[in-house]
Amino acid sequence: MMETVNLSSHRVWSLPPLILHPFSDSSGPNKLVESSKAHLMIQGLLPSGELSSAELDRRLLDGRYCEIRMLFYVGKDIARWVEQCLESAEREDDLRAMGLQAHSFLNLLIKDTPPGVREKLRKWGVADFQAIFTRAVGLNTIFAVVPEKEQIAAEFTRNYYRYVDQVFTCSSHQIEFPIMKADQFVFELYASGEYSRMLERQWDAD
Repeated sequence: MMETVNLSSHRVWSLPPLILHPFSDSSGPNKLVESSKAHLMIQGLLPSGELSSAELDRRLLDGRYCEIRMLFYVGKDIARWVEQCLESAEREDDLRAMGLQAHSFLNLLIKDTPPGVREKLRKWGVADFQAIFTRAVGLNTIFAVVPEKEQIAAEFTRNYYRYVDQVFTCSSHQIEFPIMKADQFVFELYASGEYSRMLERQWDAD
């Protein structure tokens, strides 16, 4: 990584908003709960009753695949935001001269998160957002489209989070990039429905 960039001016730069679209799957919550229970049963922390080891593993894999799908779509939203940020920076002489890279914005989002974004995630009940965003980006580094369950090896599905964490780390070390300071760059975080309602209010006001 390159050293943190210090802009000569005291200006605070506004970046495009990050809009997260919820992935709706009616069976998703149940699968996640069953997967968590199956994991505890496999670890011997919950009684498995009459469930076979094969059935426990199936429930675990179903839940992990559901996680993969949801995180993949979060990663698509983050990738779209990074592209918008790069386009916005290209239009500003000072920012263009900094040579900002995609990981400059990812680092800002994940490792030096602006306080306003961190607080909103807290209100949403998202505690470990760094892990969520890291894994979402890692999955989008591997897959161009969300894969079908049968296209993923069971070993990867079972432990996908370990693999995608390493993929994110590897990609962030392949190129040097400027580190942006959170006190000089701000952006808003919205859920897609929230952002749509805000636009509607603006249109009504006009």
